[in-house]
Amino acid sequence: MTRRLVKGTAATAALIAALAAGYLYRGRAMASPATGGVDPVTAPSVAAPAAATQLPDFSAIVERYGPAVVNVSTTGTVKTSMEGPPLGQLDPEDPLYQFFRRFRVPEGNDQMPARGLGSGFIVKPDGVILTNAHVVAGATEVEVKLTDKREFRAMVVGLDKASDVAVLKIDAKDLPTVKIGDPSRLRVGQWVLAIGSPFGFENSATAGVVSGQSRSLPDEGYVPFLQTDVAVNPGNSGGPLFDAAGEVVGINSQIYSRSGGYMGLSFAIPIDVAMKVERQLVAHGRVIRGWMGVAIQDVNQSLGASFGLAKPGGALVSSVENGSPAAEAGLRAGDVILALDGKEVTGSSDLPPRVADLAPGTSAKLVVWRDRRRQEVEVRVGEAKNASAVTANEQQPHGRLGLTVRPLTSEERQEVGAKGGVVVEGVQGPAARAGIQPGDVVLALNGTQVTSVEQLRGLASKSDKHVALLVQRGGARIFVPIDLG
Repeated sequence: MTRRLVKGTAATAALIAALAAGYLYRGRAMASPATGGVDPVTAPSVAAPAAATQLPDFSAIVERYGPAVVNVSTTGTVKTSMEGPPLGQLDPEDPLYQFFRRFRVPEGNDQMPARGLGSGFIVKPDGVILTNAHVVAGATEVEVKLTDKREFRAMVVGLDKASDVAVLKIDAKDLPTVKIGDPSRLRVGQWVLAIGSPFGFENSATAGVVSGQSRSLPDEGYVPFLQTDVAVNPGNSGGPLFDAAGEVVGINSQIYSRSGGYMGLSFAIPIDVAMKVERQLVAHGRVIRGWMGVAIQDVNQSLGASFGLAKPGGALVSSVENGSPAAEAGLRAGDVILALDGKEVTGSSDLPPRVADLAPGTSAKLVVWRDRRRQEVEVRVGEAKNASAVTANEQQPHGRLGLTVRPLTSEERQEVGAKGGVVVEGVQGPAARAGIQPGDVVLALNGTQVTSVEQLRGLASKSDKHVALLVQRGGARIFVPIDLG
């Protein structure tokens, strides 16, 4: 049977299907800086006699930081795959007409409610929460439950599908938080602990060891995953992975499975990667990544020998995108990138996350192997734009309003005849119930002119339970009241 990497899904129906077919689930976890520490749990010493070896006790970590782990539940809709004859195509005298009318068998383009479960963790005492992007993507409503049974409606501050990280915000203060650790200090074989809500069993703790580092997974080029043997199942997605000192080192994201359930291979997003995404989402509402414009592959022994390398390594350039920074710098197919800014490139999976971390507009120094000798090439880094490779969430979902919006182009601004405003790209939740539609132009909120995506987000976050949007649809302008609940 083919083994696959399986990403966690928000919809319960999808989870059941996943269990039947088998795949790699993404687990959810959140991390946040917190003050205070916990007595480290001492891992067995390799030099200690076998008789003195003891298994770690994680109870102090669970007691201290368990309250900072939350349950995330989502509500959304999915298209039905079941097809039946539309009522309009049946004769009212046909017996099947009464069957479809009374029992309303869904048609193929119908939308059905879908619910999902995941985990998250509090990183700031004012209610900032980390989870996986796939936990909340497409959700119309997000609810967060704390261990003290309090429940909050959460706003999606932003999500980044490329790294599978999302930031939530709840209206609360003085919340317990986790302590952020350093994944670079982890070693294969060290103990780690996951806390989450597998299958809805809240605040469940499972433990294991680090099995590998800097793992590259299909279609996940920007994340050097941590591999563990910690039991992670649907519902764990977005939850924290702790080291033996009680510090969060990762966000549980995926499992590798034939059955859809845990089979001993789980993967976590390093917390340093997640926190970089969190800072950008909070500050800018999107993630900005560096870009060079090359397609690369690994160098095996045969390729290394054919290019005259002493040993296989580096990233082999298989193609260069026209007009890209790499093309302007003179990189070409057949170059082997050996180092970036003085640090060795060990393989093709090593390069994308490091390039993504570079600020657009800066210069990067590459050491390449060309014509059987080392050469230096300087590349001026560009900004990643390809949504299929990098989903930077440029269209911001506003959790309170339920709007996905973008700025007006200059042509659209002239057509509308307004100095500001944003265009509605997607609608859900409160805005959908109020009748807002894609294509509407939001001009003002509660009488304040909307000038940017960021300003609209700020106005919505500070509003009470009721707001009035000034919307232009076609040639007409109208105020639309929205109940934020």
